[in-house]
Amino acid sequence: MVIKLDLYRIFQAVAENNSFSKAARSLYLTQPAVSQSILQLEEDLDIRLFNRTPKGVTLTQEGKLLYDHVHSALSLIDAGEKKMQAFKELTAGKMAIGVGDTISRYFLLPYLEKFHKEYPDITFKLVNGTTMELCELLKTGEIDVALCNFPVTDPKLSLIPCKQVQDTFVCGKEYQHLLTEPLSLEELLKHPLICLETNSTSRRFMDAFLAEHDLQVSPEFELGAHDLLLDLARINLGIACVTKEFSMGYLQQQLLHEIKLQETIPKRAIGICHLKSVPLSLAAEKFVAIIVDNTSCEKLTP
Repeated sequence: MVIKLDLYRIFQAVAENNSFSKAARSLYLTQPAVSQSILQLEEDLDIRLFNRTPKGVTLTQEGKLLYDHVHSALSLIDAGEKKMQAFKELTAGKMAIGVGDTISRYFLLPYLEKFHKEYPDITFKLVNGTTMELCELLKTGEIDVALCNFPVTDPKLSLIPCKQVQDTFVCGKEYQHLLTEPLSLEELLKHPLICLETNSTSRRFMDAFLAEHDLQVSPEFELGAHDLLLDLARINLGIACVTKEFSMGYLQQQLLHEIKLQETIPKRAIGICHLKSVPLSLAAEKFVAIIVDNTSCEKLTP
């Protein structure tokens, strides 16, 4: 097939130059090599493709028909090769990134900005979802990479933790009497709690931590957005379980206050997930590299 493709390229050059010698010069081949190639193609097809005259060559009727197909096919191949080169040079391409609202807002945006400045011709689509939803989308090929809350324990995924985060409890001014001394978890759970929904990774992490202390949470409110936790705590509807790093604006402005606990909540991470069995596209590799180069990432295997 490779040899036949070369013959068709020579055939096209001869047809467009109406000359074996001119075609040879354009292809950096000898004239005998071009003549022999056309003879071979005619033998393979068992049909005469050119009329030979002292002034040069012209296509036969059959040759004209073949030329139309060859020209179209080689044009498509050339266009495909140029497209592949554009992908290689990152002057074209697209990428789908899975991410939740909170990680997008408080972690991802600066890296998206940096990636776009370095590779402005690469388009990307952001797909919103919970960590569990994004992991499923990775496995169906609907997204290339995902920014997730860890821990993730799916053996089909490669994990790159990027940033350590600390879960904590915060309250508004009406609960400031709880700030005088460290509070036990048992005492904390006696108050109205505001938590993320049970299907979120950070909620499951906190539930597991409480279970280690033989405790179980029954929240007054279960919400799907981290910022809503902060807002409900700010208006004193309860004590919110939040990610400290994503709550600093409220804490620094003293709209909310962090409750100190007697027990230590372990830190966890947020990071990048991608499918082990499928190599990342070059665009996705560059995107991951930008995050890795600017964070203290360490690759993990679940």
